[in-house]
Amino acid sequence: MEQYFVYILTNKYNKVLYVGVTNNLVRRVYEHKNKLISGFTSKYNVSKLVYYESFLSVFDAIKREKEIKGWRREKKVALINSFNPEWKDLYEELI
Repeated sequence: MEQYFVYILTNKYNKVLYVGVTNNLVRRVYEHKNKLISGFTSKYNVSKLVYYESFLSVFDAIKREKEIKGWRREKKVALINSFNPEWKDLYEELI
């Protein structure tokens, strides 16, 4: 059974927020951390996983990703705070 994830990454100073979707959260965060794919996250050193949700449907995951991307920063911060108030890097818990 396939699983899909919506996730939020930030940088060392919690200033930049990046929302993404993937079917392999460990692999995708590893790619961000090691700057294996050029783009926004490598440019802004965004590699700390602070939030994620899982879905059984790719359509539901993409819908949620678009919903969160449409939010103002304050609402994204509140979501992260409700899930991970210390803003610790959750990647280590996944591996």
